[in-house]
Parts: sequence; structure tokens; C-alpha cells
Amino acid sequence: MSILKAKALSAVSWDFFGKLARNLTGFIVTIFLARLLEPSDFGLIAMIMVIIGIAFIFSDVGLGSALIQRRRLLPIHYNSVFYFNIFIGMTLTVLTFFSATAISQFYDNEKLVLITQVMSILFLINAFSSTQNSKLRRELNYAALAKANVSASVLSGIVGIVLAFNDAGVWSLVAQALSRGIFYNVSVWYASQWVPSMSFSLKALKQLWGFGFRMFLSGLLEVVFTQLDVLIIGKLFSPAMLGFYDQAKRLNAMIIQYSSGSIMAVLFPVLSKVQTDLSRFQNIVIKTLGLISFIVFLLLGVMYLISEELIVLMFTEKWLPSVDYFKILVLSGFAYPVSALLVNILSSRGNSKAFLRLEIYKKILQSINFYVGFLWGIEGFLYGLVVVSIFGLSLNILFASKEIKLSFLTFTKPILIQMIISIMTVLLVMLIVGGIEMHNILLIIIKSSIFVIIYFGLNILFRTSSYTFVLEQALPVIKRKLK
Repeated sequence: MSILKAKALSAVSWDFFGKLARNLTGFIVTIFLARLLEPSDFGLIAMIMVIIGIAFIFSDVGLGSALIQRRRLLPIHYNSVFYFNIFIGMTLTVLTFFSATAISQFYDNEKLVLITQVMSILFLINAFSSTQNSKLRRELNYAALAKANVSASVLSGIVGIVLAFNDAGVWSLVAQALSRGIFYNVSVWYASQWVPSMSFSLKALKQLWGFGFRMFLSGLLEVVFTQLDVLIIGKLFSPAMLGFYDQAKRLNAMIIQYSSGSIMAVLFPVLSKVQTDLSRFQNIVIKTLGLISFIVFLLLGVMYLISEELIVLMFTEKWLPSVDYFKILVLSGFAYPVSALLVNILSSRGNSKAFLRLEIYKKILQSINFYVGFLWGIEGFLYGLVVVSIFGLSLNILFASKEIKLSFLTFTKPILIQMIISIMTVLLVMLIVGGIEMHNILLIIIKSSIFVIIYFGLNILFRTSSYTFVLEQALPVIKRKLK
């Protein structure tokens, strides 16, 4: 096994289990908070976080990605990016603080003024860890990142729950967000063992700017269009309705993260290291696509089946309106993890021009769907999102196939096979379990178990390449653990 492959596998493992532990903590914290707080409290925070989320993309204008992608990197590059991030963080904090009144007027909700002013500090807090985070990612040190994320989630979760128990309401969510940033900063600074020196160079920033700025524009488009739905729903509907939608969106995002988040986080620096070796690059992409397709449709199928039982069990019946939103989101959930792999192909090879052009085309499609949302409401928007996801994925495949000289069929075959297997399995489980009434926990276990058995069985029966790739990666790990 090559050194790069060993480091990549270790990084994926650490990142996955770090996300698993962090999200398990998040699950527990969310269960407590959802039971103690009202959906409107979550809606208020979602209104603010959409503004902050869009503004966050300006934090380093793509320079973090440039630090990872650049082959030859000097200390001056790290130092210059660090101080630039601090300056931008301070600027965004000041701008958001003084825009609080305008933001509250946009949503027609005076409660948002003070919340926005306090939350604006997040920009400055996160600016202090941005460069260290990029350095650890470049070095594939995902063990340190995982530990930092988990510890920050646990400690901030405790802060939020304690305040919620003491009737702090929405401020328990504010304190949780701010304390998480502080705890993460402390952990990452300690882990990276890197402290900036008193040096700064505009020339160093310019060397990173060409790649970084196009990545920034692509990221800006992605963040704006990812958050625009929350912005529009928050404007047109009540905070409680936004809370229902946002909770469903969070659950779907977590599934996406489990299905491919760890692989995607590690894949960019790995592909960047082999960008000049086309045959090796192609081999990594084909196997990764098989792995992602297998995992994505396994998780999404299970989540579609158990959505109602899971949401009621975790958040109580007052969150039932989230179920329908979540189910529709799951239908489009396959596109993002696969697309993340495909856009990584462009970014890791330094083709930021194609990356930006691709993002513009996809955002045009998403803009059309927002108009659909205005005409037919939240559900119309979500069903439109399924259609947009399919077209967007097709565009990603076209650009990626051209970049690394692989056919369109090579990319689509594993996706379509796993999609068909997942749909067949869902229908079979619904036929078997439909109409049975029992406790939610038992239904979750039964539906999940039957789905997994049939899903694996069909993959074995049809001898899919995705299942083969899963075995290739899993068996060596299992054998080492058993020795």
C-alpha cells in the first residue's frame, strides 16, 4: 500500500468517525433542545444563520483551498492568509453588527436585532482557526480535526442544554453556536502547533489569488443558492414554518455528510497530490464514485423509510410537519455527494475556470426553481429541487468526463445501478412492513434491517462494481482488526 493511500485511508477513517461522534453528540443535543425549545426558536436562528452563512464565504475568498491545492508552499503564505482572514473577520463582524436593524426589518421581526449583533462575533472567532484548519487538511491530519470537532460539539452542546433547561429560549442556541467556535479554536491551535509570525506579503496572497478567487466565486454561488431557500421561506412564512423546514434540511444534510462527507474532505488534497498522473487519478475517481454511490443510496433508502418514526422519536410529534419536507429532500439527496466528487475533479486539477463556469450553469437552473417555489410553495420548490438535482448532476458529469477523459457512461453506470437497487429495495420493504403498527424504535430497527439485507443481497446477486469496491476497502481493514 502506498504512503499516500495509507494516509488517505487513515484520514477518511478519522474524518468519518469524527463526524459520527460529532453528529451523535449533535443528535443528543438536538433532541434535548427540540424538546425544550419551540420550532420558532430554531426558525429565528435559521434566519440569522442564513445571513452569516452567506457572509462566511468572504472570510478567506478561497485562499484556504489555494493553500491546500498549491504544490510549493512557504511559511509566508500561511502567515499572509492568517492575517488577511483576521482582517476580513473583523470587517464582517462590524458590518453585520451595524446591519442588524436592516436584517430585522427585512424579516419584519424585532427579536432579530440583538441576536444578530451577538452572532456577528462568529466571523472573528472563526477567522482565528481558518488557516490552522487548512494546514491540517493539507497534511491529511484529520485525526486532529476530528478530535477538535468532537470536543467542541460536546462542550458547546452542554452549554446549550444547560441554558435551555434554565429557560434561556433562543439564547441557548446562540450560546451554543458561539461557544462551539471558541472551543474549536482552542483545540485546532493546540493540534496544529503552528503560530503565525509577524510577517505579511501581498505577493504571497497574489500567488494564491488566481486559483483561490475563482474558487471563492464558485463557493459564493454555492452558499448563496444553498441558503436562499431559507432566506425566502423566512421572509414569506412564520418562524415556526421555517423551523420545520430547517430541521428537515439539517437531517438531510447529515445524511449527505455520512454518505460522502469524509471521503470528499480527504479526496481534494489526495487528488491534488496526483493531479499530473492521469491514469492514477482516473482509478481513484472510478473507485470513489463506486463507493459513494453504494453508501449514498444505502443511507438515503433507509432514511426515506424511517423518516416519520425517527423525527417523532427524536423531536416529538410537534415536529411532524418536518416529515414530508424531509422525504422530498431525501429524493434529491443522492445528487450532492456524487456532484461533490465530480467538482473535486476540476478543483484538484486546478481548473478553477471550468469549476466557476459549471457553477454558474447550475445556479441558473436553481434560479428557475426558486420561481417555482414562489408559485407552488415549499413542496413545489422541493419537488423542483429533485429535477434540478438531476440536471445539475448531468452537467457535473459532462465537465468531469471532459477533464479526465472518461466517458459519460463510466460515470453514470454505477449511479443508475445503485439508484435502481435502492428504489426496488424501498418498495419491497414497504410491501413487507406496510400496515404494521408497533413502537417507533421497533419499526426503525425492522425497516432498517430488512432494507440493508435486501440492498446487500441485490448487490451481491448482480455483482455490482460498487459492492466490489466496498469489499476491496473494507476487507483489509476488517482483517487487520481481527488479527
